[in-house]
Amino acid sequence: MTHSIPPQGEQRPLLVAEGLTKHFPIMGGFPVKRRVGAVQAVDGIDLAIRAGESFGLVGESGCGKSTTGRLLTRLLEPTAGRIHYRGEDITHADRGRLAPIRSEIQMIFQDPYSSLNPRQTVGKIISGPMEINGIAPPGGREARVRELLEVVGLSPEHYNRFPHEFSGGQRQRIGVARALALEPKVIVADEPVSALDVSIQAQVVNLLARLRRELGIAFLFIAHDLAVVRHFSQRVAVMYLGRIVESGDRDDIYRRPRHPYTHALLSAVPEASDTADGPARERIRLTGDVPSPIRPPSGCRFRTRCWKAREKCAEEVPPLVPAEGDGEGHLTACHFPEFRPGP
Repeated sequence: MTHSIPPQGEQRPLLVAEGLTKHFPIMGGFPVKRRVGAVQAVDGIDLAIRAGESFGLVGESGCGKSTTGRLLTRLLEPTAGRIHYRGEDITHADRGRLAPIRSEIQMIFQDPYSSLNPRQTVGKIISGPMEINGIAPPGGREARVRELLEVVGLSPEHYNRFPHEFSGGQRQRIGVARALALEPKVIVADEPVSALDVSIQAQVVNLLARLRRELGIAFLFIAHDLAVVRHFSQRVAVMYLGRIVESGDRDDIYRRPRHPYTHALLSAVPEASDTADGPARERIRLTGDVPSPIRPPSGCRFRTRCWKAREKCAEEVPPLVPAEGDGEGHLTACHFPEFRPGP
């Protein structure tokens, strides 16, 4: 098995997943319930996030991105595979072992409206993690909360207000402040701007980018918007139906994509260009629907929608390896990778 882990000599990964798998059982039968199948949400993925870097995970809705984020934060128990944090195996760690690690791996949720308790003030929401973990910062928790509000671009005077008094972008900033309260080393941002107005999205993304630079926090940035991921992430992995089909440096993925699915995703990204600069980019329209994760296709899972599919694609699962001419950092899971330039 090939892992998207930096070669020896490079910075040691902070958070590593190897063969990470999550299958949700489907129960049926009457009067006795029994397992009749499983939703293969995540099916054997490998990824590594280095300290202080931004790693983008992209793909269509339902491909398993959010499930991956919840597995890495141990909000979900993996079905198989391993998760290592700072070299320690935390795959099935109990609550006692996870307690000191949870403060270092935080999450920003997709919906800023439902992720904040409407009955609590902003001060209570942000100080909650500190109370749970028994943290008493110098100057007190209230002073720390007011400081965090300033860090994310809000006023310290918002301390006693309730979530319904804020806009969507402001609520997401409150969520960011809550994630920062425990001084994490890794933040999993699960589609943090998809529920926001387009005019606000750039402000939140720029805030996260500034925090990464100034505080050295590593980010797993989950999104379906490739333009946002390109702006924020240094390395990118493309996911389809529970598996990673391509991963590598941002410029490699966007300028020299190899997997047909990556080509299709990039062709759908709107671009502003002058026709005098060259021919318009070809729009690739995929046929058919995404197969069910209950019964995914054999071999390559993208083959039922791929214009390059051949018999081999149905018989063999393509390994995630460098394509011909690519370095070790650019991996593609395709028997017949593309070599035309990207956008």
